[in-house]
Amino acid sequence: MKKSLLALAVLSSFASAAFAQSNVTIYGILDVAVVDSTNQGGKSNTYLGNGNLSGSRLGFTGTEDLGGGTKAVWVLENGMNVATGAQSSSTSLFNRSAYVGLTDRNLGSLLLGRQYTPYYLYVGGISSTTTIISGATGAHPGDLDDLDVSLRNNNAVTYSSPLFSGAQVSAMYALGGIAGNFTAGETVSAAFKYNISAWNFAVGYQRLDSGTPSGSYSTASSAGFVGGAGINGGYSSADNVEMIAAGLRYNADHYMVGLSCSNVDYNPGAGSLFKETEKLDSFGIFGTYNPTTAITLGAGYSHTAANSANRISDAAKYDQLSLAQTYTMSKRTTLYLLEGYQRASGQKLNSIGAIVDAVASVGDSQNGTPSSGGSQTVLMAGIRHSF
Repeated sequence: MKKSLLALAVLSSFASAAFAQSNVTIYGILDVAVVDSTNQGGKSNTYLGNGNLSGSRLGFTGTEDLGGGTKAVWVLENGMNVATGAQSSSTSLFNRSAYVGLTDRNLGSLLLGRQYTPYYLYVGGISSTTTIISGATGAHPGDLDDLDVSLRNNNAVTYSSPLFSGAQVSAMYALGGIAGNFTAGETVSAAFKYNISAWNFAVGYQRLDSGTPSGSYSTASSAGFVGGAGINGGYSSADNVEMIAAGLRYNADHYMVGLSCSNVDYNPGAGSLFKETEKLDSFGIFGTYNPTTAITLGAGYSHTAANSANRISDAAKYDQLSLAQTYTMSKRTTLYLLEGYQRASGQKLNSIGAIVDAVASVGDSQNGTPSSGGSQTVLMAGIRHSF
């Protein structure tokens, strides 16, 4: 009897030790604001806007220490609309992230599931969309270059190296999952970042395949179309989209300044409604200033220009000014004001391939509600709480 009790005590101690090596964290962000847009299809609108400074979400993450510097890791993260209580996606419970994998301090990490690309994580991580200006008003028009959070990839396998003196590389391949054509619907991405002292630098590439012979993007495959229809809807029938972007940022005690640039190519296929590669180039400069530890002031300017192609001689151009002011009330609660103004000129293709005048669509906040003309102003006053 004593031996049985001793054995039970030993097994219990091992079970307790194994349990102590694992952990699960529940976290989230609730972000909502009163928004005023001067021009949504020709009419002004005042409404509650969700996820402006940061995307609203509920997440679960966990790790298990496997010994020798190796851990099992996983994340399940769902987006939500605080204004309505609805999920961000009606077809995906964990639409933001859903992956599991292994990390090792000497070998790096290998993750499998629904993920962001290294292109977004590295370059977007030091752009205006994730500093303080926010993607809602600070992203390049319609988030056409995916430096905000427009795209997540299904069926993705990602490897990231360990940090080597501030440098790190990452590569991802997302399978399209289309029978009979291994590369259809695939996403390929690679990125490099280097952090030294007060400087951050990153460069990245990603290519999205349409996944269908007609050129319209298949949501069942790994790739999804990036950007707002008001900016690039005429090129949603592309055979593939290629993006390359770079960012540079300098951080000081009370201020930060940064630069970002990107090139997006929409390449036509046999089923596309356009015949020549459409190129959109963006350049941005941004910065923040902290007069106190609780107050942050941000500003950014970006210029986006299309090339002259597909019967268009006066190609579209977009100039955007973004401002932000935040007040940190506590470790978890922030009040904010965001302002964005965009001016569009020139011409573009619409969703049926006709030449039309370019219209404004501020940042990543007006993708479904672009203006009816060449200008749009967006004002926001909101609160963000994290837990």
